[in-house]
Amino acid sequence: MLIQKKSLAFISSLVAVFAIFFSCKKEESIVETTTSEIETEEADGLYPYKWLTTYAFFDGEISNLNPAEDLIFYKPSSSLFTDYAHKTRFIQFPEGEKAKLVNGEFDFPEGTILVKNFYYPLDFKKQEGERRIIETRLLILEESGWEAYPYIWNDEQTNAQLKVIGGQKEVHFKDLEGKDQVVDYLIPNRNQCKTCHNKNEEMAPIGVQVKHLNNDLDFQDQHGNQLEYWSQIGKLDGFEDPGQYPSLINYENESLPLDERAMAYLDINCSHCHRTEGPASTSGLFLTYNEKDPMKLGINKTPVAAGIGAGSHKFDVVPGKPEESIVIHRMNSTEVGVAMPELGRTTIHKEGVELIRNWIKSLE
Repeated sequence: MLIQKKSLAFISSLVAVFAIFFSCKKEESIVETTTSEIETEEADGLYPYKWLTTYAFFDGEISNLNPAEDLIFYKPSSSLFTDYAHKTRFIQFPEGEKAKLVNGEFDFPEGTILVKNFYYPLDFKKQEGERRIIETRLLILEESGWEAYPYIWNDEQTNAQLKVIGGQKEVHFKDLEGKDQVVDYLIPNRNQCKTCHNKNEEMAPIGVQVKHLNNDLDFQDQHGNQLEYWSQIGKLDGFEDPGQYPSLINYENESLPLDERAMAYLDINCSHCHRTEGPASTSGLFLTYNEKDPMKLGINKTPVAAGIGAGSHKFDVVPGKPEESIVIHRMNSTEVGVAMPELGRTTIHKEGVELIRNWIKSLE
């Protein structure tokens, strides 16, 4: 993908598709010329480091992902789908610094690091069994703003190396039904990270928002609301009553209302682009959890510029008719120029498609 400041969420023409997805070789040559500048040695003491172990995020064997004392585990109520990969997430604040809540949003100190690990259990029936870690993505808040750095793990699971051009790994695992699965897992390059992590044309976290973290969590010495825990340990100012802030549910919890589950799914998987501050704002399709306007939710709405993505369908969402809805058509595809989200998956999220299909069926 060519280095560009403005990211595209919808593809208006076949030319745009080629520009986004088939210019990798050109981009790779551009990035490779700057790799030596980005990969610094441990002695430099400057971010980003070449090797993940240099950060000393984890105690003991790094593959255990046992967090060091200054790392805080966090978990959004719902997770963005990434080819069925599992994830562990941590945040590291600069020594003596803390975050603040300003108008309901986090204001993090410079030097804050978000650590996100992607892995697959070899057998999904044995969640705590042997696993393979594929990548670790860092978001570091530098003087110029958030910067993304992808690290790819070696086969020995002893370290991960900075690879600004991303990469690809073939992953084998057994699913919950005991069937063998193979995923051609794609590690995004730095510029692709900017495509999704886009808020008003600046890079921003997706899952680290109050609405996603205002929930209970049990991990080691953490119990109860995780943002209250941040406050108790002196890492967050301004968070008082959890009831004063939005709190999304886990869309995987089938005991909860269908419409709430659907909006939680669309929010975490789609709204980083489909919101007023996102690169898909011109589409007129807004998929945040609190959107109530039927037209903005795509109900009986014609797409602005879906191009080949719309197929033969006329409306984003046709109440009661999921198979006539563009949203389902795009979620249920892996074809370049059709699939949504554009990046972050090479497979279809069957459970997610079924959830949104049932939600559309329920609409009057």
